[in-house]
Amino acid sequence: MHGQFQLTEDQLAIREVAQRFTADQITPHAAEWDEKHIFPKDTIQRSAELGFGAIYVSEQSGGIGLGRLEAALIMEAMAYGCPSTSAFISIHNMAAWMIDRFGGEAVKAKYLPDLITMDKIASYCLTEPSSGSDASALRTTARRDGDHYVLNGTKQFISGAGANEIYTVMVRTGEDGPKGISCVVIEKDMPGVSFGANEKKLGWHSQPTAQLILEDVRVPVENLVGGEGEGFRIAMMGLDGGRLNIGACSLGGAQRCLDEAIKYTKERTQFGQPVAEFQNTQFMLADMATDLEAARALLYLAAAKVTDNAPDKTRFSAMAKRLATDNGSSVVDRALQLFGGYGYLQDYPIERFWRDLRVHSILEGTNQIMRMVVGRDLLRQ
Repeated sequence: MHGQFQLTEDQLAIREVAQRFTADQITPHAAEWDEKHIFPKDTIQRSAELGFGAIYVSEQSGGIGLGRLEAALIMEAMAYGCPSTSAFISIHNMAAWMIDRFGGEAVKAKYLPDLITMDKIASYCLTEPSSGSDASALRTTARRDGDHYVLNGTKQFISGAGANEIYTVMVRTGEDGPKGISCVVIEKDMPGVSFGANEKKLGWHSQPTAQLILEDVRVPVENLVGGEGEGFRIAMMGLDGGRLNIGACSLGGAQRCLDEAIKYTKERTQFGQPVAEFQNTQFMLADMATDLEAARALLYLAAAKVTDNAPDKTRFSAMAKRLATDNGSSVVDRALQLFGGYGYLQDYPIERFWRDLRVHSILEGTNQIMRMVVGRDLLRQ
C-alpha cells in the first residue's frame, strides 16, 4: 500500500485481473457447480495461467512471489463469484508455499513445477478425527525405516481428498505435543493411501472433502518439509496466511451479497415505493457496508504485517480472521433478510453464499480459538 491506506497501482492491477477472471470463468457457473456438486478442476487450473497457483511461491522457484495483501485481494475477488472455489485455490497456495519456504532442494524440484502450473493440486492435512482445535494432539505417526518414513493414521475434513494429487501432511515423528510433529509430502498414488467417502456438507459444494487414510505408506525421507519436529511451527505459519485468505473469502462473498441487496431493494416495490426508500432498509445497508469496510481494513493491515513478518503478525491474523468471517456471515444474513422469501430460494445467489460462508468461522482455527490466540498474546506483553 502507498500513501495512507491506498492500494498501489500494481495492487489495483492484480485485483482487476482477478476480478476479470472471476467475471468470465467463475460467476457464470458457480450456481451450477453448487447445485450439481461439480468440482471445477479445469477452471481452477486455468487460474494458474495468471500465476494463481503459486501466488506467494518465490520467483526464484517459478512463482509470482506476491505478498499476503496481494493474495488477499485475489481471494476476495474470486470469492465474489464463488467462496468455495476461491478457498480451494487458497489451500493449494498454502501447501505450495510451505514446500517452497521450508522444503529442501529435492522436494522442491520434485513437486513445485507441477504445483505452480496446477497440473497437480495440493491439499493441506492437519486435522484428525480426534484433534481439531487441539491440533498438536494429532496421532498420525511417521516411523523412520532406513531412507523412508512409514505413515499410519487418518486425516479429517481434507479439501480435495481423493481428487488432488499432492498432500502436505502433519505427522508425529517424536514426542507428544507440538515439538514431536513434522511435515511430509505424500502422493495420491503411493501404496497404502486411500480416501473416505465425500462428506455431505451444508456448503462448499464445488469442492470434495473427505478423509485421507494412511496405512503403512512409505514416504522417502527427502519428502520431509523442514526438519523433524518443525512441522507444527510450519503448519501454524501456513495458517497465518490461510486465515487471512479465508477472511478475504468472507469479504468477497459478503460484498457480492451487499451489492445484490442494494440492487434488489431498488427494484423491489412494497407499499407503493421501492424497498430501498424505507429508512429501515437504508440503515441496514449502511450498517452492512460499515461492518464490511471495518473488517476489510483490519484484514489488509494484518496481511501487511504477515508479509513484513511483524512480531504481532499472528495476533493480527487471528483478529482479522475472526472479524472478517463473523462480519461477513452477518452481512450475508442481513442481505438474505432484505430479499425476504426470495432470498431463501436457490433462484437467487444469497442462500448459496449464506451456506458457503458459514464454515469460515470454523476452519483455519475456530473463531473461539482466534479469541484465545489474541487474548494469550495480549497477556504476554
